[in-house]
Amino acid sequence: MISGPLMALVLLALLIGLLALGLWVALALLVTALVAMAAFSNAPVGLVLATTLWGSGHNYALTALPLFILMGEILLRSRLADDMFEGLAPWLSRAPGRLLHVNVLGCAIFAAVSGSSAATAATIGRMSVPELTRRGYPESLVIGTLAGSATLGLLIPPSIILIVYGVATEQSIARLFIAGVLPGLLLVSLFSAFVALRSWADPGLIPADSGPRMSFAAKLRASRRLMPVAGLILAVIGSIYTGIASPTDAAALGVVFALLLAKVTGEFSRRMALDALLAATRTSAMIAFILAGAAVLSVAMGFTGLPRNLAAWIAGLGLSQYALLAALTLFFVVLGCFLDGISVVVLTTSIIMPMVTAVGIDPLWFGIYLVLVVEMSQITPPVGFNLFVIQGLTGLNMLRIARAALPFFFLLLLAVGLITLFPQIVTYLPNAMGG
Repeated sequence: MISGPLMALVLLALLIGLLALGLWVALALLVTALVAMAAFSNAPVGLVLATTLWGSGHNYALTALPLFILMGEILLRSRLADDMFEGLAPWLSRAPGRLLHVNVLGCAIFAAVSGSSAATAATIGRMSVPELTRRGYPESLVIGTLAGSATLGLLIPPSIILIVYGVATEQSIARLFIAGVLPGLLLVSLFSAFVALRSWADPGLIPADSGPRMSFAAKLRASRRLMPVAGLILAVIGSIYTGIASPTDAAALGVVFALLLAKVTGEFSRRMALDALLAATRTSAMIAFILAGAAVLSVAMGFTGLPRNLAAWIAGLGLSQYALLAALTLFFVVLGCFLDGISVVVLTTSIIMPMVTAVGIDPLWFGIYLVLVVEMSQITPPVGFNLFVIQGLTGLNMLRIARAALPFFFLLLLAVGLITLFPQIVTYLPNAMGG
């Protein structure tokens, strides 16, 4: 009988080969699962395929996914980005680094209503890059803050990738959302601190603020358009945290509020609504297809006994939690150089989770760790999605953009180290939330 590690290598090689041939991720997962069941088990392949595909599409928790995507698509087409710049700029014009903080805070706010890293980079970048460049801010910091801060779209709830992880590993999506709040605020603090330190270290780097000083009342008037967006964020996240609504109910509430906000701006037409619906449908169908393939692969792994054998093998190696996490960090960053974040999660969870639980790592904590590591891969070439989005916005060379984003890669790595040393950053709020 073939050993667990050898079986894992054979199946991994098959999967990588199929992906290298350009096969869709979902189909590559399905083919690998069918080969695993046919070659390494006596499972009834047809019955398993039918029941698993049916079951994976009838998961109530998964209904939150298209709703949150639709909410983001609606707001993407509204005046939210312009409102954010006008509302945040008066408060940040005297801070160290000045309007560069608009990229950081603007991305954090939009991440909380879109759940998408690429959408965050595109929306905030379309507004901030031309404006900050016109005002004389250095290109490396304009591009770097945008690339790094846009990764918050993967972590700050409602995060699409956290929904995918929760469905794939049967973790509570509500608890995952709440677990992402403090790490998200940690990243915002690290990014803003980096901008402030760079401006202090080189005062000539940041252009002087030439605008008139504004009174507190004037700043409040300028930021009044942010209030509805803040209300939307509080309504969605607050209803989940307090237990008033499930993630699915909160997502439906978010779609209704997003439509009202977009309509109030007066620039949201029926055509825009149709475009948002079609875009959300395409994205949701793609993710659902990938999740269906991942579900079949996960069941196939159970029939082959691979997770159990791998867990026993890892336990036999005597690796500590830190040693395993160090190896997995390197593995995920390399894998993320070639695949998008959602694909990384669904490709690896069925094989990685037995190893994780074997050394006593909390699956809830591991979900946030995994998202942080996947965030790092969003700004690493050759398949850093944020880099592609920014290249499309600016026309700059990819390596030039990657070099500007490099400091934020290391800040994300620092955040991974901090939540590893202090896991309470992740677990405090979910534990306070209770069941």
